[in-house]
Amino acid sequence: MGKGLLARKDVDERYTWDLSSIFKREEEFETKLEELIKLADEVEKEFKGKLNDSISINNCLDKLRLIYELGGLLGSYSYLSLAVDQTNTEAQTRQMRISNMISEITSRLSFIESEILQLDKEIIQKAMNESEDNSLFLKEILEKKPYALHPEVEKTLSALSNVLDAPYQIYNRAKLADMDFGSFTVDGEDYPLSFVLFEGKWEYETDTKVRRAAAEAFSNKLREYQHTIATVYQTQVQKEKIIANLRGFDSVFDSLLFSQKVDRELYDRQIDLIMEYLAPHMRKYAKLIQKIHNLDEMTFVDLKLAVDPEYEPRISIEKARTYVEEALSVLGDDYLNIVKRAFDERWIDFVQNKGKSTGAFCASPYGSHPFILISWTEMMREVFVLAHELGHAGHFYLAHENNNIFNTRPSKYVIEAPSTMNEMLMANYLMENTKDKRMRRWVLSTIISRTYYHNFVTHLLEAAFQREVYRIIDEGGSVHAELLNKLKREVLEKFWGDDVIINEGAELTWMRQPHYYMGLYPYTYSAGLTIATEVNRRILSEGQKAIDDWLEVLKSGGRYTPIEFAKKVGVDITTEKPLLNTIEYIGQIIDEIIKLTEELD
Repeated sequence: MGKGLLARKDVDERYTWDLSSIFKREEEFETKLEELIKLADEVEKEFKGKLNDSISINNCLDKLRLIYELGGLLGSYSYLSLAVDQTNTEAQTRQMRISNMISEITSRLSFIESEILQLDKEIIQKAMNESEDNSLFLKEILEKKPYALHPEVEKTLSALSNVLDAPYQIYNRAKLADMDFGSFTVDGEDYPLSFVLFEGKWEYETDTKVRRAAAEAFSNKLREYQHTIATVYQTQVQKEKIIANLRGFDSVFDSLLFSQKVDRELYDRQIDLIMEYLAPHMRKYAKLIQKIHNLDEMTFVDLKLAVDPEYEPRISIEKARTYVEEALSVLGDDYLNIVKRAFDERWIDFVQNKGKSTGAFCASPYGSHPFILISWTEMMREVFVLAHELGHAGHFYLAHENNNIFNTRPSKYVIEAPSTMNEMLMANYLMENTKDKRMRRWVLSTIISRTYYHNFVTHLLEAAFQREVYRIIDEGGSVHAELLNKLKREVLEKFWGDDVIINEGAELTWMRQPHYYMGLYPYTYSAGLTIATEVNRRILSEGQKAIDDWLEVLKSGGRYTPIEFAKKVGVDITTEKPLLNTIEYIGQIIDEIIKLTEELD
C-alpha cells in the first residue's frame, strides 16, 4: 500500500470490505429491489386514505418498518459500492437509480405521516399505547405536528428529496472524480498529490519545504473550483432556509436543531466556550510545535506536525488489530466479539485507491452489520481512527440488536460520543502499558493532535464558520466564494490569534469537508467528546459501574434525548461544567507534553 494510488481492481482484496454480506450477488440485489417496490405498492393500496384508527395505523407502520429495512440495505449497498471508487460509472448508475427509486417510494408513502398528523391526538396516543414497537415513531410524528405542511406539499418534498440532496452529490463528484491534483515539485523532485495523500501524508510531512509546497499546490487546485463549490454550498443552505420558512420555524438554526432534540443554548455554548477558553491552550501547543521543529514562523500549514515525528511508530493492520482489541476489551466480551468480527468478516475497507472517498466513516445498515471506510497509511495514529470508527460500529451494532428500526437512531448531538470514547480507551491502554517517557509523550500528543485537535478544533472551527454562514442566510443574505473565504479566515484568525500565521490558501479549508452538507453536524463532535471525556474519567475512577452505564446507553438507540443520554452516564450537559472540565483536561495534557519535552531534551 505504497504512496502511488492503485486502481480499485488492483488492490489486495483481503484489506477491502466484503459487501456480499448485504447481497451475495447482483440478482439478489435486484430481487430485493422488486420486493421493496411490491411492498410499497401494497402499503399504498391497502392504507392510503384509510388511516383513521389505531389498528390501521399500527398495521401500516408494521409494514413500513420492513420497507425502511429493505430501503436501507439497498441504499447502503449502492452507496458503499460507490464510496470506494467514485470513478466507477456502473456504481454511479446504480446509486442514482436507487436514490431515485427510494425518493419515489418515500414520496408515495408520505401519505402515512400526513394522514396520521391530521388525526386527533387521542387516536395517535391510543395507537402508541397499543404498540410499543411503533410508539417512538408516533411520538416523533406528534412532535412534528406544529411544523407539518399540507399532505400534497409533503408528498412533493419527498418526491424531490433526491434532487434536494444534489448539492452533496455534486460536491463529492467534483472533489473525488474531477479534481486532479497531479503532482508538485520541490528541488527538482516530483511528489504525487491527491486529497487522500494531502490529508493522510503531506500535512504531517516534517520537511517544511515539501509540506508547504504540498499545501500550496493543494490550495491552488481547490481555488480553481471555489466558485463552483461555493454555488453548490449556497444552494444547500438556501434549500435549508426555504424549508425552515415553509415549516414555520423561527430560524434555520431551530429547524436544523429540531431533529437533534437540543435547543440553541446547547449549540451556541459549545461553540462560544471553546472559541474563548480552549484557544489559549491550543496556541501554547502551537508554540511548542514551532519550537520543536525549529520553524522560522508558525503557520496554519504546520499545525498538523507531530511533537515527535521521528518516533511515530509504523504499524501494520495486523498489529493495529491487537492494540484495538486489547484496548477495547475493557468494555467486556460481547463488545470485544463485535470488534473481532469486524476484522474476521471484512467489515473494514483499509486500502488506498483512486476515486476512494477521503477521511473515514462508518455506515450501519439495519439488518446487516456496520461497514468502516478508512485509508490505512501504516502510521500509528491510524489506530486511533480505527478505534473511533469501531466506536460507531459497536454503538450501532448494539442499538440495532436491542431496538427495531424505528428506534435505533440517537440524536446527532450524541453520535460522536461512542466513537471518541474509544479513542480515550485506546489512549488509556497505551499509557498503562508504557513506562517510557517518549512513548507517553507520543500518546499524549496524539490525543491532542488527533482526538482533541480533530474534534475540538478542526470540527469546532467548521461549526463557528458554519454558524456565520447560517446567520447570513437567516437574514435573507447569500454567500459566494469571496465571502466564504473571508468568513473562514476570520474564524481561523480569531482562534489562533497572533501565534499562528493563517497562510494564503488556509481560508479554502471550507471546501474540504462534506460536513457542511449534513446540517448542524460539525459542533456535535466536541459535544460527543465532552460526554466521552467525562465518562472516561468515571471509568478510570469508578471502573465497572461506569462501564455498565455506558454499555446500557449504547443499547438505547434513539430512546433518549441528548440530555437524558448524558444523564444516564452521569454527565449534566445542561450546565457549562462538563465542557469547562474537558477544556481544563486538554490544558493539563498540553502542560504535561511541554514538561515531558523539557525532561527529554
